[in-house]
Amino acid sequence: MNKRLLLNGVLLAAATAFSQAGCATMPEATGADNDKHVAGVRAVLDAQVAAWNRGDIEEFMKGYERADGIVFVSGDSVTRGWQTVFERYKKNYDSREKMGTLAFSELEIKPLSPFYTTVVGRWQLTRASGETSHGRFTLIFRRTAEGWRIVHDHTSS
Repeated sequence: MNKRLLLNGVLLAAATAFSQAGCATMPEATGADNDKHVAGVRAVLDAQVAAWNRGDIEEFMKGYERADGIVFVSGDSVTRGWQTVFERYKKNYDSREKMGTLAFSELEIKPLSPFYTTVVGRWQLTRASGETSHGRFTLIFRRTAEGWRIVHDHTSS
């Protein structure tokens, strides 16, 4: 019993030390950096809306990191990799009528570190017929050599 208690104590101390060490190595984004991160991410989102509303899915996809590691979650499906996400968009929105007009609102952009930022927001598509669809999204952006890019997108309707 005493050995078990001692082992649990050692494991707890080790876990605490490792978790605090991990937290200490991740610098936080603060002050002016936060403002720059928010502005950079907002610019990507604005460019995506403009591209979508022109019917330009290729330009819209520039908001995503062009990598095999990106993840898009919607409904009951998980799509991995830039090319696969691109093909999914092209299949589901193969005409201007289906694409409609996109708007983002209720954006909450929160820098997590100098390299990662989260966004929670609302999307709405309005089609020429007057039909609308809408939902919520959570995005994780990573700062890359090309600028801020989406690496994880969880969208619901």
